[in-house]
Amino acid sequence: MKREEFEQLVWEAVDSLPHFFKERLQNVMIVIQDEPAPPDETLLGLYEGVPLPERSVFSDQIKPDIIYIFQKNIETLAQGNPNEIRRQVRITVMHEIGHYFGLDEARLAALEDES
Repeated sequence: MKREEFEQLVWEAVDSLPHFFKERLQNVMIVIQDEPAPPDETLLGLYEGVPLPERSVFSDQIKPDIIYIFQKNIETLAQGNPNEIRRQVRITVMHEIGHYFGLDEARLAALEDES
């Protein structure tokens, strides 16, 4: 899949978030890369930052939080199926944004099961 098409899927996933979440996303970058470094074919996305519940009014949060989405890993998992790529992108974006909001892996897995 071309990068532009994949990026569109990522932004569609962000746009599909409930308004409650979208309006609270601040100072977050979403970066699409082919794969993580070092390579790990099981990693579809990665959140780097300080989750909202762990922040303090006294902390100086200048650097943006970064969400990485790994295109080749998602495409491999989806076996090149465009509908499955779309589904995996949405799940991955929501999962990583969930980390931004401080949700742990158990809660994220439960939310994924609901979707």
